[in-house]
Amino acid sequence: MSVSAIGSQSAVFTQQLVSMRNQLDDLQRQLGTGKKADTYAGLGIDRGLTVSLNAQLAAISGYDDTINTVQTRVNLMQTVLGRMADIGSAVKAAMTESGYGADGSGAATAQKTALSSLDELIGLLNTQAGGRYLFSGRATDQPAVETLDHILDGDGARAGLKQVIAERNQADLGSDGLGRLVITGTANSVSVAEDAASPFGFKLASISANMANATVSGPTGSPASVGVSLSGQPNPGDTLTLRFNLPDGSSATLTLTATTDSPPGAGAFTIGPDVATTAANLKNALTTAIGDLAGGALAAASAVQASNEFFANPPLRVAGGGPFYNATALTPGSAADTVIWYTGETGSDPARDTATARVDTSLVVSYGARADEVGLRTLVQNIATLAAVPVNPNDPHAADLSEALNQRLTANLIGQPGQQSVTDIETDLAGTQATLAAAQTRHQQTSAALGDLLDQVQGVSNEQVGAEILALQTRMQASLQTTAMLFQTTLLNYLK
Repeated sequence: MSVSAIGSQSAVFTQQLVSMRNQLDDLQRQLGTGKKADTYAGLGIDRGLTVSLNAQLAAISGYDDTINTVQTRVNLMQTVLGRMADIGSAVKAAMTESGYGADGSGAATAQKTALSSLDELIGLLNTQAGGRYLFSGRATDQPAVETLDHILDGDGARAGLKQVIAERNQADLGSDGLGRLVITGTANSVSVAEDAASPFGFKLASISANMANATVSGPTGSPASVGVSLSGQPNPGDTLTLRFNLPDGSSATLTLTATTDSPPGAGAFTIGPDVATTAANLKNALTTAIGDLAGGALAAASAVQASNEFFANPPLRVAGGGPFYNATALTPGSAADTVIWYTGETGSDPARDTATARVDTSLVVSYGARADEVGLRTLVQNIATLAAVPVNPNDPHAADLSEALNQRLTANLIGQPGQQSVTDIETDLAGTQATLAAAQTRHQQTSAALGDLLDQVQGVSNEQVGAEILALQTRMQASLQTTAMLFQTTLLNYLK
């Protein structure tokens, strides 16, 4: 009788035990990590799906990081814009409430408010987020605007706003303060003519008379002129009206009323004993009235227009060397002779497009801004004008100048219909904020769905793994006992 050896069988049993031990270790790892495998290869046919799901989740995470960064920038921009709107309202209130005052204190108060407000505006426009200037367009590494001192007072050879306003004031008012008008008279007539064909000073728009024995003419010729001829004496209460166009596009009307009072009151001329005297009185009254109008409305319009030209791109300057009383043209300024207030990137494309971010597979948001946008430039420009125009309490035209200036600047700060305002920029960015929030919500929902699917593919059931571990432990215990018995078996067990 032959007896079979058990060596080969014990080796098989040992290999099975090692395999079961490895299987137990893997099940314990699954129970600890909650995942089927540590590598994609261990997932079998599901590895391709797992790679795809992880890639999608990683892309969404990247988009969310971008959204968080853009949200931080846009939120800061909204805070800045909100403060700018408040500054505009505060300056308007200062101009409206202060008035001029008998001692000029009202104008001084409004100018102090404008100066401090302008300083804050410049700081706001140079706001940074993470080293990135938010209102410089694509030039995110440089400030958006020049300093307060440079804008108002210039920088060496470069003229600031105050100098540009002063030069334009000389060119508009002329050496005699009559707004570049020449007033002449004869024994029975008075004429008013522009001194040269130029963009400066009063421009004659019309003349009309509600006056007996008077004939008016013009404006005709180049330079334009108007005239009034008297064929007899006017009656008390008769009026002569001239209308002027001003440099900033506004207009002014001057009306003189015939009176028998001597001396006449403001806005009146005395009817003399004869036509020649009446014509002379009319000429003198017209000269005085035009001078007063020039010192008030024209000076204010000149300052506003000079500010328009200073904040233009490129800026414009009065041509020729000073004094500029006889200037006849404007010339573009350059960075060598004029402070360029906006130092950021310029371009013809929309300002929002200067900063973009992809926040989803097929969604790009725009959130850029330039400090020279109409809404922002208008705010800075008008507050700077108020701060730059000198109002001397000793000037007899100071009250008129202050009132005319405040009227124009208040209207400009309110803005024209259809013109961009700070609120419009806020609205644009609010749309971007809404888009970002909606994208983030979608990402959260998508991530949750993809995460659930990924858990199903690469995750395990703790209950199932626990049951498999228990079953495997039972098998291993039985195998170990059997193996132990086999190793203890010898030939002597079969011999009697």
